[in-house]
Amino acid sequence: MRGEVKFRLGRQDIVAFAALILLAFSIAFGGASRQHELRLALVELSALPLLVLGLLALLKQDDPRSHKFGLGLAAAAAALPLLQLIPLPPAIWTGLPGRDEAALALEITGLPAGWLPLTLTPDKTWRSFLALLPPLAMFVGLLSVRAEGRLRLVHFLLGATVFSILLGAAQLASGSDRLYPWLTTDAGNVTGFFANRNHLATLVLIGVPFATVLGAASLRRGGSRLPLWLSILYIALAAVALGVIRSRAGVVLFAPVLGASLLAAWVAAGRGRPRPLLLGLVGGAAIAVTAVGAFAAAPLLARFDPAGAPEGRFENWPIVAEAAETHLPLGSGLGSFDAVYRSVEPLERLDPTFFNQAHNDYLETWLEAGWLGAALIVAFLAWFARRSWAAWRAGVSTQRDLQRAATIAIGAVLLHSAADYPLRTAALATVFALCCGLLELAVRADAELAPERSRRHRSR
Repeated sequence: MRGEVKFRLGRQDIVAFAALILLAFSIAFGGASRQHELRLALVELSALPLLVLGLLALLKQDDPRSHKFGLGLAAAAAALPLLQLIPLPPAIWTGLPGRDEAALALEITGLPAGWLPLTLTPDKTWRSFLALLPPLAMFVGLLSVRAEGRLRLVHFLLGATVFSILLGAAQLASGSDRLYPWLTTDAGNVTGFFANRNHLATLVLIGVPFATVLGAASLRRGGSRLPLWLSILYIALAAVALGVIRSRAGVVLFAPVLGASLLAAWVAAGRGRPRPLLLGLVGGAAIAVTAVGAFAAAPLLARFDPAGAPEGRFENWPIVAEAAETHLPLGSGLGSFDAVYRSVEPLERLDPTFFNQAHNDYLETWLEAGWLGAALIVAFLAWFARRSWAAWRAGVSTQRDLQRAATIAIGAVLLHSAADYPLRTAALATVFALCCGLLELAVRADAELAPERSRRHRSR
C-alpha cells in the first residue's frame, strides 16, 4: 500500500512538472494569434505529454465522475472542429447556407461536386483544433495535480506576468524593435511577450486577484508578512503597467477586478473586521490608481476620444453579424472568419489595413460555429455560475482562495472577450484553462483538495 501511495504521488509530481512546462512554453511562445507557426507548434507539442499524463491520472482517481460537467464541456469544445471536418456528400453540403458560390463555381467549371466538409476552410479548422490542445491539456492536467503543484503554478504565473511587464518597460525604453518577440506587433507600445498590448493587459488583470488573495491569506495564517507586501507591490505595478499599456479594456476592467479581488482578500484574511494591514492593501491600491490618474490621464483619455481615429471593430460588427446569419445554423467553420469577412466586406470599408478577427469572441463564434457554438457558450456560462457559487460559499483555505480568485480572473477574460480576442492566443487560452481547472476543483471537499495536510491534522 505504501509503495502504491508513493507511486501515485510521484505521478502527480510528473503531471505538475508537465503543466509547469506547458505554462512556460505558452507564455514564452504563445503570445500571438497568427504567424510564427513554429513557435505555436512548440506550445501545442508541449501540451501532449500533459494531456496524456493528465488523462491517465484522472482515470485512476476514485471518482472522476464528479467532473463530468467540466470534462464534458472540454470534450465538446475539442469535438466541434473535428465534426466540422467530416466529409459530407454533395447532396448535403450543397444545401447548406453560404455554399451557393462554391456549388456555382464547380458547375461553371464542369467539375463534379465531390464530398466536402462543413467548414469552408478545412486547413484553418484543423489549426483551430490543434490550438485547443494546450488549454485542454492544462484543464485536464490540473485536476490531478496536488495542492502544492497548483500553488506553484499560480506563483509561476505571477512571476511570468511581472517579467512580461518588465520586458514591456524595456521595450518602451529602448525605442527599437529588437525586444519585440513578434514580427507583427504594436511596435512602440508595451506588449511584453505578446504581439498585442491588449493581451498583456489581460494577463496583468488575471494576476490581480491571485496576488491579492495570496497576500491577504498571510494575515490568516500568521507568520511572515512578506506575501502581503509583495501583493501590494504587484497591485501598484499592475496599476502603473495598465496606465502605460493604454489598453482601454484593461483600464475599464481594472476597477471592478480590483474591487472583487479586495472582497476575495477579505474572505482570505478570515472575514470579520478588516485588519489594519488589509486596510493598508486597500490604501495601496487607491494610491496606485490615483498615481495613474495623475500621471497618465492625458494618454488614457486620448484612447477614449471619440473624435480621434475611427474604431473599426464597432463599425464592422454589423457586417459580421449579417454574415453569421447567412451561415446559420451550423456556421462557416472554425478559423474561417478571415475568408468569410473578405468575401462580404463592403467596398467602402476597404483600406490598407485588414480585419483579421471580429474583436468579439462571441460574435466570431456565432459566425464560425453557429448554434452549436452558441450552445457551448451558454453551457460554459452555466458551468461558470455553478462553480463560482460553490467557490464563494466554501470555507477559508488556500485552495478555496485560489478558486475565488479564479472566478474573478475568468470573469475579466469573459468581459474582455466582448471587445477583443484574448482567447485566440495560446498564452491566454492556457492561462484561462488554468483558472478554469482551479475553479472546477470547487466541487471537491477540502480533504480532497489537500489530502496530505488533512492527514497531518487528523494525526495530531
